[in-house]
Amino acid sequence: MKRNVITIILILFLFTDNLSAKVSLPAVFSDGMVLQQKSNPNIWGKAEPNNKIEITTSWDQKKYQVLSSSDGTWKTQLVTPKAGGPYKITINDGTNLTLSDILIGEVWLASGQSNMEMPLKGFKGQPVLNSEEIISQSKNAQIRLFQVKKVSWAMPLDDCSGKWQIADPTSVITFSAVAYGYAKQLQEKLQVPVGIIQAAWGGTRIEAWMTANSLTPFSQLWIPPVENKALTSKNTPSGLYNGMINPLVGYGIKGVIWYQGETNRKNWYDYSKLLPAMVKEWRSVWGIGDWSFYYAQIAPFEKPGDKSYTFFTLIREAQLKTSAEIPNSGMAVLMDIGAENTVHPPDKESVSKRLSYLALAKSYGFKDIKWSGPVFKNMKINGEKALLSFDFDEGLYFKKQKSVNFEIADNNKIFYPAVAKIKGNEIEVSSANIKKPVAVRYAFKAWAEGDLYNINGLPASSFRTDSWEIKP
Repeated sequence: MKRNVITIILILFLFTDNLSAKVSLPAVFSDGMVLQQKSNPNIWGKAEPNNKIEITTSWDQKKYQVLSSSDGTWKTQLVTPKAGGPYKITINDGTNLTLSDILIGEVWLASGQSNMEMPLKGFKGQPVLNSEEIISQSKNAQIRLFQVKKVSWAMPLDDCSGKWQIADPTSVITFSAVAYGYAKQLQEKLQVPVGIIQAAWGGTRIEAWMTANSLTPFSQLWIPPVENKALTSKNTPSGLYNGMINPLVGYGIKGVIWYQGETNRKNWYDYSKLLPAMVKEWRSVWGIGDWSFYYAQIAPFEKPGDKSYTFFTLIREAQLKTSAEIPNSGMAVLMDIGAENTVHPPDKESVSKRLSYLALAKSYGFKDIKWSGPVFKNMKINGEKALLSFDFDEGLYFKKQKSVNFEIADNNKIFYPAVAKIKGNEIEVSSANIKKPVAVRYAFKAWAEGDLYNINGLPASSFRTDSWEIKP
């Protein structure tokens, strides 16, 4: 009897020792995670200083050895195979720490403000279209979700709060509708596991998501001193990068999807510089090349009594121009899914699908998938008429046989509603009020319902041919 008691104590001691491994990992490395396939993803953590750590991956039984530094930090790279799983990773520094149920597949980061944050259950009084059906059909162990807790901090943090979850009605209901829909589209088409990491916060400016280094050219911005403390405002420059993005930097990803811009409407003139600067810096600190970056152009919206929303059209214009300045990027146009009574369009499925078209065509090489609506190219004047030509101009058409969104002006800079006619792969624009046209605009207002498409059913962005000043 005494010997049995001793045996039980020894077993409990060994079991407890295994659970109290000295190695600690950031939250993003845990059971149920997804690692980017056919790549060299980083893994890092902390251990006793100057200690040898051995990592074993079950997919190939390969052993990696790394020595922790004098402050206990360590980092190394793994080699992942093609998609599959579940697998295990064992980390041993004298005791074992085992991560299980690991999938190898495609990993994406989803970031931005409220339209990216908006969960499938919707916001109060603002539902998501078809959410009940989407939630009820969401169970899929091949889709994994990680939601970063909202934190604004005055210095870059090493870790965040969050956990990997299998997609099911319980987990997706509070997860980003756009991000989940995007993961669902990719998983169905690629037939591999997909991991999606959500780091989004409503009502936030792009400056809060940028590093202090990337903001140095913007001298008008105040950047807080580096301190280990929480920031009182979610919009303090660099605060959200420090608290929500830096803990993820280096984690193996295929790319980023981004939906943000509404809160920057008052400094729209800087946005076309801020967005490329943010992407360039994120890619630089990630250190794994120019991963894919796909973003949603903000949808039309106008708030009565708030003149600042006049600048929505200029934010959309800045986003349109930026698409040509960021390598390996693309923009999903949302001109046809805006809602007059809310800045949060309920049709998040269309956003997810259009972002996924970009990824499937440009990142994964599906040549049969079309990803762009008509893109204005140039204008020529023919007497009293303006002729507009486009890229991605196959099968131009108006949703309701005719468009109500074209305007035309002469040198007086007064725009009149115009008649627009499709002539092959061009659009002819004219008005009885304008004899010598010099400028044309399409849906160039805070609120408009886009009606110009190509044969692929994808809409054109709002655009203009002039550069005249717009005042609220």
